[in-house]
Amino acid sequence: MAGLPICQDYSPADLRQRAARERDPRAVLRLLAIANALEGMTRAEAARLAGMERQALHDAIQRFNAEGPDGLHDRPRTGRPEQLSPGQQAALRVHVLHGPEPERDGVSAWRLVDLCEHVERTYGVHYSEWGLSCLLKRLNLSRQKTRPSHPKGNSAAQAAFKKGVAVKAAGRRGRAS
Repeated sequence: MAGLPICQDYSPADLRQRAARERDPRAVLRLLAIANALEGMTRAEAARLAGMERQALHDAIQRFNAEGPDGLHDRPRTGRPEQLSPGQQAALRVHVLHGPEPERDGVSAWRLVDLCEHVERTYGVHYSEWGLSCLLKRLNLSRQKTRPSHPKGNSAAQAAFKKGVAVKAAGRRGRAS
């Protein structure tokens, strides 16, 4: 066998038993590919049977030699850093929850377009509508809008009307019995 030698601390049977108990499907494939290679298969064949490239098997063998079977798990990825700091995100959340002022902002409810403009104007950071939507979701904000109310509406009259509708509806249900 040419190439990188494989650590002989585990037998192919041990690796297969460990793969049967493993929950991470990618680690299982790596364990099985290494077990196949230990049994004498060519690296290319062992990798092909596990559904990976020969280079991926080579990388898995290096990790296996250095860290053992536990080194075959995927490493956590940090991902792209947030464009707004936590303080800026908190300020944006307060801004969204406060809502727009129709006279100043020209809208009665926030739209993603309006919030994208606000973020760019205030923080100098450009977000697409989709990106800002994802950020708002991470801030536990819903895209649902509250039911609009007329600025000159009488809340007491609306509450009385709602009570009257509820009483009439309950009375109808009682008669049908």
